[in-house]
Amino acid sequence: MIGDRTTPGPEARRHDTEPSLSGLYVYPIKSCGGISLHTAEVDERGIRHDRRWMLVDEAGVFLSQREVPRLALVGIRMADDGLLVDAPGMTALSMPFEPEGESILARVWDDLVETLRVGREADRWFTRFLGVPCRLVYLPDRSVRPVDPDYAEPGDRVGLSDGFPFLMISEASLADLNGRLDKPLPMDRFRPNLVVRGCGPFAEDGWRRIRIGAITFRVVKPCARCKITTVDQASAAEGKEPLRTLARYRKVGSKVLFGQNLVHDGTGVLSVGDAVQNISSSSSTEIANASAACSTS
Repeated sequence: MIGDRTTPGPEARRHDTEPSLSGLYVYPIKSCGGISLHTAEVDERGIRHDRRWMLVDEAGVFLSQREVPRLALVGIRMADDGLLVDAPGMTALSMPFEPEGESILARVWDDLVETLRVGREADRWFTRFLGVPCRLVYLPDRSVRPVDPDYAEPGDRVGLSDGFPFLMISEASLADLNGRLDKPLPMDRFRPNLVVRGCGPFAEDGWRRIRIGAITFRVVKPCARCKITTVDQASAAEGKEPLRTLARYRKVGSKVLFGQNLVHDGTGVLSVGDAVQNISSSSSTEIANASAACSTS
């Protein structure tokens, strides 16, 4: 089982109100800065524009804050016709939503995907700022990356995220963690797409199917956390928290779990304030089995 579920941290509180969506985030370039949204369009891969771009090394393998923490300092804004990218000491870079560069095979974990090179100007910009040779690539509509079939249904797709279209965390879960830390951490350490208010700590662990607004989601897998959570998203400084504390009560096998991965069953629009309805829940045995699966995946 995951830690001590019967002894919440000092910041945990009982929640009797109906859960609602309190945060909505998109991360256009994998491992770079996120954008807080009030309303988001959901397409076949997740939130529109979410992780459709990423940096790759000279071998075509994706780069992330695991290897290059300075990616956290890359800020992104969305204009009418594309992205505006900036970083400390750099001139702003603009790029279209749908570049038409040469085709490049890129690797995201075990997946090889067809991508398009954004352009030499973007490559030079990121190489200069990050200090490592790299290229910026884009996942076009014609390139299909399926969700892991162990957790998906036929036709489920994802962009260039690590594996799933959505990551969800509740405010109460973060409050519980922060009650155990010497210095509280912001939600951006965990880079969720969906933040929920009005439920108890780790209530999301027991949800199996939920509805947010008019869209139904399958809660398919706990999220195993990596060292990116130890990178300060404002300074790119690395530390030991929150993994050190999470490992004391959220560790299963070799994995530290925090948040839930979701797959959506349809397209539509999400808005902050939407009701979050728990349609079906997992039994304690199912939760334990799902957590155990994360220790070997």
